[in-house]
Amino acid sequence: MTQLIGGFLDVLNLSTLVWIAVGVTVGYVLGVLPGLGKATGVAVSIPLTFYLGPVAAIAMLIGIAKGSTAGSAVSAILLNTPGEPSSAPTALDGYPLARQGKAQKALKMGLFASVIGDFLSTLILICLAAPLAQYALLIGPVELCAILVFSLTFIGGLSGKSLTKGLIAGALGIFFATVGLETETFIPRMTFDLLELDDGIPLVPMAIGMLAVAEMAIQAGNMRALDMEMAQIADSGNPDDRRVTRDEWRRCAVPILRGTLIGSVIGILPGLGASVASFLSYGATRKASDDPDSFGTGRIEGVAAAESADNAVVPSSLVPLFALGIPGSVIAAILIAAFVLHGLTPGPLMFEQNPRMVAAVYAAMLCASLLMLVIGYFGQSLFAQVIKVPMRLIIPPVLFLCCIGAYMESGSVFAIWIMLFFTVFGFFAKKLDFSFVTFLIGYVIGPSIELTFRQSLQILDHKWTNLLVHPIALVFIVLTAVTLVLLARAQTTGKNARTKPRPTGAEPQPSTQGRNR
Repeated sequence: MTQLIGGFLDVLNLSTLVWIAVGVTVGYVLGVLPGLGKATGVAVSIPLTFYLGPVAAIAMLIGIAKGSTAGSAVSAILLNTPGEPSSAPTALDGYPLARQGKAQKALKMGLFASVIGDFLSTLILICLAAPLAQYALLIGPVELCAILVFSLTFIGGLSGKSLTKGLIAGALGIFFATVGLETETFIPRMTFDLLELDDGIPLVPMAIGMLAVAEMAIQAGNMRALDMEMAQIADSGNPDDRRVTRDEWRRCAVPILRGTLIGSVIGILPGLGASVASFLSYGATRKASDDPDSFGTGRIEGVAAAESADNAVVPSSLVPLFALGIPGSVIAAILIAAFVLHGLTPGPLMFEQNPRMVAAVYAAMLCASLLMLVIGYFGQSLFAQVIKVPMRLIIPPVLFLCCIGAYMESGSVFAIWIMLFFTVFGFFAKKLDFSFVTFLIGYVIGPSIELTFRQSLQILDHKWTNLLVHPIALVFIVLTAVTLVLLARAQTTGKNARTKPRPTGAEPQPSTQGRNR
């Protein structure tokens, strides 16, 4: 507690607070723009922090990460183009709410859920970092492989109407993740003699093409209808459409707390990421609802569940970074460079050698959560004006920003060609009702699945009976099998219910004229 008070004293000064506010604002803007997410913002900003003190520099970078995660919901709700893949579940219900004239309601609930999830997850980081780090040591390659397979199976079954299509999409994502140099022999795989593919297919151009550009192509085909709907949205004058009512707070309280818990647990486990957390939270809320089929048509609980889990991942992913020196997410991996740049080494010794610095980082994260609420709330009316702009004026700048985001990934025009390839892929995937988000998640965790699977084979000596000494892995293998059975049975039951014939009394009686004739 003494160190934490000292950390607040280091942060609660005008200079540091201004830099935190700058980071949150920059992150919020980057989150709103499709393709320019927190990873790009933090990576580009690290050299700019060289002339700042360690506390101000790391606080600003964490502010960018937090603000970007919250800001990505704005474009997901207003344009159905998530700023980041982890905000895709937010668009499932946020975009229908915007088209119903409730954009302000969806934006405010998304912001409130983001701040609550982020703030509570930061408290969890402060209180449980050291104890949870001890349990993280139990997660080896065998356990992590089982967890990754379970997560992909669960998401594949919940993200679409068809379990088969969801699993196919995830398998295709893993397939594209194998492009590049093989991890052990460094032999090129499916690179077609293109040097740009030796490092694999870059994620940012792929995600931009499948999520943003493909959506813009679909919306361009419905431009006139969308303009008419946006005009109707602008004419909405109901005060309840611009605020979150007390009844909606009651309905969203449990999904927010559940999403915060899911996001915190997922963030602590290395390799899963915010996309897994947001979809798990959205799926759990949908399953717990009395009317799960209404999700996707404008349920505000879906926005609250997805955003709380998405934002809870950022603070909790720092637990393995601080305690073990192992990054739990892409942001944590990028922040390692910032720590090293300012003379800090992430890991257990950091708590002993720099306890005041760790406490200052905690204080900066709490301040960033509160500043995110202020900046986001007063910026809602500005961002909500996007719905009044005709689609023919929105699509060109969005496509331009998508090209910039893809180009910034590698500084090569080849990234734009990759974006266009996966634009076509995503267009047909959406038309054929394949889960492109499951595809992206499969691609993200594909290298981890391959690496941990190979390591598991060596650890288990190619004998499945050796799994008995890995109870955590066994639990997740059983959960994967149970999940497949339950999801398949639920979808089969749903199909039978939709095709169930009407009661005998409601059926028309067959005519006897033909028989008599």
